[in-house]
Amino acid sequence: MDEMTRRGFNLALGAGVAAFALRGVPAFAQAKTISIGTGGTGGVYYPIGGAIANVLTKNLPGLQATAEVTGGSVDNLKLIASGQSEIGFSMADAALDALNGKDKFRQKVPLRTLLVLYPNRMHVATVEGTGIATMADLKGKRVSTGAPGSATEVMAFRVIEAAGLDKDKDMKRERLSVAESVNALKDRKIDAFFWVGGVPTAAVTDLAATPGLTMKLIDHGDLVESMNAKHGKLYTAATIAPNSYPGYAKPNAQADVWNILVTGETMSDDDAYRIVKTLVEKKADLVAVHKDAESFSLENQIQARSPVPFHPGAMRYFQEKGVKG
Repeated sequence: MDEMTRRGFNLALGAGVAAFALRGVPAFAQAKTISIGTGGTGGVYYPIGGAIANVLTKNLPGLQATAEVTGGSVDNLKLIASGQSEIGFSMADAALDALNGKDKFRQKVPLRTLLVLYPNRMHVATVEGTGIATMADLKGKRVSTGAPGSATEVMAFRVIEAAGLDKDKDMKRERLSVAESVNALKDRKIDAFFWVGGVPTAAVTDLAATPGLTMKLIDHGDLVESMNAKHGKLYTAATIAPNSYPGYAKPNAQADVWNILVTGETMSDDDAYRIVKTLVEKKADLVAVHKDAESFSLENQIQARSPVPFHPGAMRYFQEKGVKG
C-alpha cells in the first residue's frame, strides 16, 4: 500500500469511527479484548456476565468481551490485581477487603466501581431430615461454606461468627461451589450449605424442585446488626420472598449484600464511560437473561452501596444523567 493509499485508508477508517460516534454508538479507537471474571456455572454471576459480554461486544465497535468461569468474587479481584481480567463481579464486602489488603488479600488492590449491580441474598440451605431448623442446629453438622475464591465463604464465616458458632470447631466444613453443594446435599454427603447469590439461583432452584426432597432455608436476618457492628455497614436484613423457589412458600429472613462490577484503576475514563453507558442503556437485554439485572438502574448508583470509589468515567456518565451519588 503506497503512502497516499494508506492515508486515504486511515482517513476512511477515522470517518467510520466518527460516523459511529455521530449515531450515538460509542466506538473504541483501537480493537480491545476484555475478560470479565464471573463465577461458577450454577450461580448468577456467570449468566449475567455472559449477557454483559454479549451486550458490550454487540454495541461497542472495536471491543470483544468474554465472560470467564471463576471461583467468584475473591478470584475475580485477584485476577484484576494480576492484570488477567479487566472487569469482575464482586460482593461489596470482598471488594472492601481487597481495597484494604485484608483477610484473603495480602496487598491492597487498587479498585474502582463501574456499576452497582443487585443485592446478593444469603441462602443457608438444608433439607428435611437433617435436624436443622435454626442456625444453632448447624453445630456438629457437615456444612459447605462456599467455594475457595468465593465471597460466599467470606460472608458465610461472618454469619457463622454472628450466630455464636466457631467455623472450625463447631462443624465439619466443606468448600464447595453452589452446584457441588446441591449435589452433595442431595447425596446426603453434607447437611447444609451457604450460598450468597441472586434470586433465583439455578442450582438452588434445582434443589427445591428435586422429587423426594423438601428444601429448607434457615432464617438468619437477626444476625445483621452484629455483622455490621464488626465489619461496617455492608449488610442489610431482608427477605427472600415466598415462592421464589419451586414449592417453597415460606419467606426467609436473611442477610443481603450488594454486588458491584469493578475494574482496576488503570482503565481509561473513556473506556469506563462507554462500558457503563452501554450497560445502563441496554439493560433490557440483560434483564432478558436474569431478572436481577433490573437493579442495574441509575437510582442504585450511589456510593453508599459500594465501599469502593466509582471510576471517574462512570461518574461522568452518572453526572450527565443527573445522578448525585
